[in-house]
Amino acid sequence: MLKLAINTTACDGSDVFWPWLMWLLGAFLLGLLLGWLLKQLFGGNDDAYVAPVAAVDAVKDDLTKIEGIGPKINDLLNNDGIWSFKQLSLAATTRLQKVLDAAGPAYTVHNPRTWSAQSRLADEGNWDELGVWQDFLKGGK
Repeated sequence: MLKLAINTTACDGSDVFWPWLMWLLGAFLLGLLLGWLLKQLFGGNDDAYVAPVAAVDAVKDDLTKIEGIGPKINDLLNNDGIWSFKQLSLAATTRLQKVLDAAGPAYTVHNPRTWSAQSRLADEGNWDELGVWQDFLKGGK
């Protein structure tokens, strides 16, 4: 029977297998840690999913206060389970885009990119800051 032998000695005769294995393991663990930290810092809410909640008048916000959302889009979001500024602030942009795409070609001109951030300001009660931002958005700049 043929045995496979791997030479793990360096030129000076020292064994290099275990130090290299420890370096590889350390690099792997460091990569996992950095990946987790970057996801926490920049991962945001792209994959976040907010479960639909039944509408209660206490949590039902007027989503038309968000620039770019009219009564029809408000109804589309309500049908998808988004009733409050908090839920809209946690919704991923991809989810909002899917809601618009499913509604048909008349809604393709709408861009939900800023809706989450606007609704976060509305949920926190920062109406003055939201108004300044919406004035900028309406200006088309």
